[in-house]
Amino acid sequence: MRAATLVMAAAVLTAGSLGDIFGLKRLLMLGLAVVTVVDLLSTLSTGYGFLLGMRLLVGLGMTALLGVPLALMKVAVPEDRRAAGIGILMAVMTILGGVIPALTGWMVGVVGWRVLFLIGPLLCLVSLWLTARYVPESSIRRGRRLDMVGVTMIGTVLLALVVGLAAAQNGVSRPETWVPLVISGIVAVLFVLHERRTAEPVLDLSLFRRKPFAVALTATLTLNFLAAGLGLVLGQFGSIVLSLSPETIGLLFLPGTLLIAGAVVLAGHLMGKYTPRPVMVIGLLLMAVSGLLLAGTADPVMALWLLVLATWLCNLGSLVTSTSVSETVLSQAPPGHSGTVASVQMACAMTGAALGPTVYLLLFDFFFRRRWLADAKARSLSVKNAEQALDAVRSATVQNPGGSGYDPNLLRQASGLNLGLDFAGGLRLTMLAVSILPLAVAVLAFVLMPRTKETRA
Repeated sequence: MRAATLVMAAAVLTAGSLGDIFGLKRLLMLGLAVVTVVDLLSTLSTGYGFLLGMRLLVGLGMTALLGVPLALMKVAVPEDRRAAGIGILMAVMTILGGVIPALTGWMVGVVGWRVLFLIGPLLCLVSLWLTARYVPESSIRRGRRLDMVGVTMIGTVLLALVVGLAAAQNGVSRPETWVPLVISGIVAVLFVLHERRTAEPVLDLSLFRRKPFAVALTATLTLNFLAAGLGLVLGQFGSIVLSLSPETIGLLFLPGTLLIAGAVVLAGHLMGKYTPRPVMVIGLLLMAVSGLLLAGTADPVMALWLLVLATWLCNLGSLVTSTSVSETVLSQAPPGHSGTVASVQMACAMTGAALGPTVYLLLFDFFFRRRWLADAKARSLSVKNAEQALDAVRSATVQNPGGSGYDPNLLRQASGLNLGLDFAGGLRLTMLAVSILPLAVAVLAFVLMPRTKETRA
């Protein structure tokens, strides 16, 4: 799953470039039409093979829906109202993201799984009508060629990186770990050299010399890394230690959705009045507080409201930060490059979402091992006996980016070890470690982001 996300991240870069070449509005409408047709065909599915093929096709359509709507904000909304417009866009996404999963879960139980493929077309048809009626077309850069070599290289870099990090859980010195990481590093260097030489790069490296742009992309990588990692934490800790059902864990993300949507709209207005700098700093600090809250309270008998609060703070911080990031990135886009620049933000976001679970699990494995080893020593168990007890009740750790974690029966079967407490201890240390990241990026944003408004064409 994480590998597929990284492949899509490279595809989003392609979609952004295509939008600048052929027109952002045209590409968005094409993507909406593809998703509509493919989802309707999916309702006729007769087996796994057909459904898998339809999912691959809908993925192609979705690449046009990820970065292009944001890029059109630069074309369709006046600059003095763009920040507020981005806030409204994020608020709508917040509400849909909170309501649709619960709604679809209920509908599947009542009607059946095929109803899932009717919701997308309904939303797409409304979007098609609104786009056709109200959205102007962007300027078209005729004669430009697509940098497929660059797209392929960046996809290889990201894919090899996540494969190497996932394999590191079983040992850094193993070829399965260092070979992909070395490949990722070598191809990354070649990618930079290629992008500097080509006349029409998929990623204009000169943009990274602008401090606001570089800070904004660092922030979007961070917020998606943390949000995706928290999803893994909630799934593992909630089901294994707290014995929560998947449905209950999913509902942790729902409380406070309307409050978050209102906060995001407010963030947009504040950016329009001031700058994205204070909004970005506040959003990152909220994410740090979320992580520190779990670091201080994770326990086998912790109250459910603490998990709800930590999740709400993370969601609030990530969406507030994302709003400021979007405004910053768009403000740096040169004329005719909105699609390409916006797609870079989305590619960074998807990269963070793919790396988050991998790195979180890597850190957790390290801290969990330290905890159960200390537990065994305190109980006068030899390391060998402790490992045998653990191996007897533990499923295989993640062997690839799409693997699973620990067996839910782990805690009930461990003889001589208190793995529930060890698990919670490993989680606390993991959350403490990752919470340093948003704090560091908040400092960067405070120091490097402009304190007054910049005016760009």
